[in-house]
Amino acid sequence: MQRQNWILLSLSAALIFGCSGEKEVENTEEETQASTTTQEEWISLFDGKSFDGWHKYGGGEVGKAWKIENGELYLDAANKDGWQTGDGGDIVTDEEFENFHLKYEWKIAPNGNSGVIFLVHESDEYDYPWQTGPEMQVLDNEGHPDAEIISHRAGDLYDLIVSSEETVKPAGEWNLAEIIANNGNLQLRLNDVTIVETTMWTPEWEELIANSKFKDMPGFGKYKKGKISLQDHGDLVHFRNIVLKKL
Repeated sequence: MQRQNWILLSLSAALIFGCSGEKEVENTEEETQASTTTQEEWISLFDGKSFDGWHKYGGGEVGKAWKIENGELYLDAANKDGWQTGDGGDIVTDEEFENFHLKYEWKIAPNGNSGVIFLVHESDEYDYPWQTGPEMQVLDNEGHPDAEIISHRAGDLYDLIVSSEETVKPAGEWNLAEIIANNGNLQLRLNDVTIVETTMWTPEWEELIANSKFKDMPGFGKYKKGKISLQDHGDLVHFRNIVLKKL
């Protein structure tokens, strides 16, 4: 009798262990699938080795002053003559985006100026991306004269809203920037701190524009879907790890 009970107990334990093992395998597969899905939500806008998905604003290939090295996209200011001249120019994504979370890293040379412009409407009607799209400022706050102007400092919603606090790193160091636009709600983050929050396309938004340098630009801040642009302001600037999640 005791021997039979022992055999029954052994069989029960084996069944329990087997079911538990199957459950563990199932859970592992589910976790892997969830992890893969999360990773796939982020779209890489720059593959680190080519300009696939980008072109010069207004049409044509990316200018030769824009270069790629060590997985970084940068404007070679030493081989161009001033802002928006030579083989540079602003570059934009081929694709338009509506509701999105954009992440990217940037570093600026001493005394440098640049920016990331979003919701850009590209057409013959407009000569530059900043005539339609708002800009998150890229700047050396310690060296560039634009830093003396309120709302023109690094991280600001350029000429519209001043950052709630200054979290930018010194020239030559990498910064992590984020632009989150979702159904009109806009957040700008710099180095893991939310520094600008506003709502677009409201009376308050229109008032911000009316009190800015963009007041005489009829297309500025109007478009709810558009391209991402990296600005040529004539200074050496680097970008990397440019990714976007559609919301």
